[in-house]
Parts: sequence; structure tokens; C-alpha cells
Amino acid sequence: MKKRRVMMLVHPEMEPLDHLTDPKAAEYLKRETEIDVKRALLSLGHEVRVVCVHDELIPIRKAISEWRPHIAFNLLEDFAGNGALDFYVVSYLHMAGIPCTGCNPRGMMIARDKALSKKILHYHRIKVPEFRVFPYGKAIKATKLKRLPYPMIVKSLIEQGSVGISQASYVMNESELRDRIAQLHDMTEGDVIAEQYIDGRELYVTVIGNSRLEVMPIRELVFDKQASKEQRIATYNVKWNDKYRERIGFKYQFAKGLPNGTQNRIERLARRIYRKLLLSGYARLDLRLDAQGDAYVLEANPNAAITHDDDVALAAKRAGYSYQQLIQRLINLGLRAHQLY
Repeated sequence: MKKRRVMMLVHPEMEPLDHLTDPKAAEYLKRETEIDVKRALLSLGHEVRVVCVHDELIPIRKAISEWRPHIAFNLLEDFAGNGALDFYVVSYLHMAGIPCTGCNPRGMMIARDKALSKKILHYHRIKVPEFRVFPYGKAIKATKLKRLPYPMIVKSLIEQGSVGISQASYVMNESELRDRIAQLHDMTEGDVIAEQYIDGRELYVTVIGNSRLEVMPIRELVFDKQASKEQRIATYNVKWNDKYRERIGFKYQFAKGLPNGTQNRIERLARRIYRKLLLSGYARLDLRLDAQGDAYVLEANPNAAITHDDDVALAAKRAGYSYQQLIQRLINLGLRAHQLY
């Protein structure tokens, strides 16, 4: 394994400060992904330079000119605070001739837009929830409110990580739908999507690769048996608050007791989704499996969270990868992908 000069791209407030050593401290937890990745890179023997990026590309250009990195390890989730612009940075890296971990810019752009990705998948006869898009700053057209398949889930069109999703996102009628759309418009200042609620098991499938794909063991968010439908969703608190999740009886685990043949069918489906959305590097696919055994695609998440205890890393560990091996695999994939351009 060659030792590489790795340029870690992070948000300024997420810089993995070396003096942070207490894994329970708030400042450490805030930067846990960045700290984990940096430590893994160093343990692999790579040289690491952390580059903080917010709303300009000058820091990247300067690091390229002065240090000539072999690859950029991309941990950015937005540019200038706008999640829809994250693929611009990756596009710049490609133009500058610098390989990058994670997804290519085209796949990032497609997957970020939940409506666009659903339209593409529906065209390819892959099941997705029925949905409507409500643009920010525009009046809601009455035609969009006709024949809606209630209950529905209302969320941001482009935000990831369950941002803006709470139990209030579950709506049963037009009045609740209008109220929640208005709330999210105010909260995110962006477009909103309302999609059909699919009652069933929530599965998370990690796919790693560029052309040759590896599907990792399936993870699941298990709901408390007594939870109502409106509670059986992956809200922001459920996703990011361990104590809240424990209190309501939800837990993440590897999927158990899938019906015969379902696991193989989901693995084949995951590869199709990954390819149809032009993804590369790695991604986590969020699915709902209904009582009839039909799998619906909720969304695709390229460059999903890779902290050591996130679903991607845990699934990779079950597949036989140590955390360091996972990080090295992502570097190798980034270098190989660059050879295709």
C-alpha cells in the first residue's frame, strides 16, 4: 500500500482538533467523524492536511499548489451553507486533476434532489412512494392537493440526515399538510417534498464501489411494537439522539428474520438503484419493506456518515472490514475513479 498525501476537506466548525481526546465531550462528539477519519488515515501511514472549506475554493487551490495532494478525502456536506452545492466542490477537484473519495458530482446532484431521484427510479420501474413537490416562495396549487395518498411524510427536498423531520412531518389531511409545508418553508427556506407514508420495516443498505459493487449486510431501524404509525419514522431525534431513541424503545441493528429470498432481492435492487442514480464511491440506501414484501426507495445518500459507529462502518465491519480498511478502500476507489475521467 502506497503512502499518500491526503487532503481532508471539512467544514471549519468540524476541524478535528488534536487536543480533543475525551470521546464523551460535546466538542469531540460534534467532530467525531472528522476525528475518526483523520486518526484512521494517520494509522494507515498517510500524510494528512486538513483543509477547512466554507464559501470559497481558495483554501483548496492553495493546498493543491503548495502540497500537491494525491487525493482529497471529502467530508463536506454543503458549500456556503447550501446542501445543493456540495457537488460543486467535487467538480472543481475533478477539473483540478485531484482524485476525491466518495461520489462523483453527477451522482451527488441526482441523489440530493429527492424528487429527481424518485422520477429516475420510477422510470426504471423501481418502487418509490407517490410524492408532490412544493417550491419555496410559491403558492400551493390546488391541483397538487388532489387525490393525495394520506398519510404522508413532509420533508425538505434536498436536506439529508433527517433535518426537519419530526412527528409533525406525519400528516393525515390537507390542513396538516399545508401547515407542515409552511413550517418547513420557514425553517429551511427551500423546497419541500411530501411523499406517501409506507408502513413497514425501515432498512438501510450500504453499497460500496464504482463499477464493481459490494452490498454490505443490511441494517434496520427497529421500532417499538407499541409505537403508532406517526411515531414509526426516522425523525431527527431518532437519528441523532441516542438517549431519546433508547427512551422510546427504537434501536438500530442488523436486519433479522427477513422472509426467504428477500435479502438477495434487496441486494440486487440496491445494485440497480446505485447504478441508475449514477452513484460511485459509497452510499447508504434507505428503503421501506411493506407487509407484502415490496421494497420502496425512500432516498439514496451518497457520502453517508462514516463515523466508526454509523451504519456504513458497522455494516462494513460485519462484512469483514476494519475501520482502517474501510477508509483505505474509499481512498482506493477514489483513485481508481479518477483514472476514468
